[in-house]
Amino acid sequence: MQTRTIGRTDLKVTEISFGAAALGGLYRACPRDQAMETLQAAWDSGIRYFDVAPWYGFGLGERRVGDFLREQPDDSYVLSTKVGRLMHPVPSDKVPNYGYIDPLPFDATYDYSYDGIMRSVEFSYARLGLNRIDILYVHDIGSYTHGRALNKHYLGQLLGSGLKALEELKSSGAIKAYGLGVNEVPVCLDVMHAADIDCILMAGRYTLLDRSAVAELLPLCEKKGTSLVVGGVFNSGILATGPVPGAHFDYLPATPEILAKVGGMEEIARKHGVPLAQPAIQFPLRNQSVASVLIGTAKPESLVRNMQLVEPRLPDSLYAEFEGLTVVAPPLGDEAVRV
Repeated sequence: MQTRTIGRTDLKVTEISFGAAALGGLYRACPRDQAMETLQAAWDSGIRYFDVAPWYGFGLGERRVGDFLREQPDDSYVLSTKVGRLMHPVPSDKVPNYGYIDPLPFDATYDYSYDGIMRSVEFSYARLGLNRIDILYVHDIGSYTHGRALNKHYLGQLLGSGLKALEELKSSGAIKAYGLGVNEVPVCLDVMHAADIDCILMAGRYTLLDRSAVAELLPLCEKKGTSLVVGGVFNSGILATGPVPGAHFDYLPATPEILAKVGGMEEIARKHGVPLAQPAIQFPLRNQSVASVLIGTAKPESLVRNMQLVEPRLPDSLYAEFEGLTVVAPPLGDEAVRV
């Protein structure tokens, strides 16, 4: 599989990467054997960049990814995990419900400070059982998670001391790159105007359907040499399933407007004899600021099916037909919309 470089670093990642949220039991249980089979399918397909987070199954995702990568040759893969949440044990009957099925018995507190980031890294080493982490993403900072008022506090932690921790880790060689792992554009602009970061894992905002990153973020990334790793290319599923009853967009049931737009996109794809998911998965890779497209699943067969959509590459002329059907995420309100 072809590789691309992260930012201005020497780190190269495969154009398609694997996201491990589903291996932590996101929305449905994922038995360990199934998780290992899915990771093996990703490896067999040529994927060598794996992304995980303490949040995924409250540590379960990191344990599983670490168990798999520990058996692979040294320096044969790239690994990213995230900081910003610290896990602490709770009684089994007090494990919160944040959408993970059968997670480990922990809950999370937010901490984007110097000390919080350093503690998070040490905890991740222990859960992973590995002695290196290549990329650290600051996870879910922004109004999309915290609401505007509370995010001022957390952004203050990050800009006040958290970025210093990340820079020290990079300067020492403990990590090779750092950035943000978020679902919104505004916080990326806030941080990038204050500091230089290597990369952004952006979910759902630079897709065939949602172009929220185009107006300001992509030009700033190009100017600063910051790479995008694009997750959520199916926008919570609707670009994979089409506008079927119950289809979701941005974690919520799709509105009639979104259903109509995706219906139009599906007609265009059908006219060209391809499933809508194929241009959806390939679209971000047309931009040279994009280093990788992140796909996540807990089923080996789904992983294989998605990888079959990566090649052959579709012609650029096809994408012009989708332009009138795109959307931009509306401004956020004062309250958090997602935990």
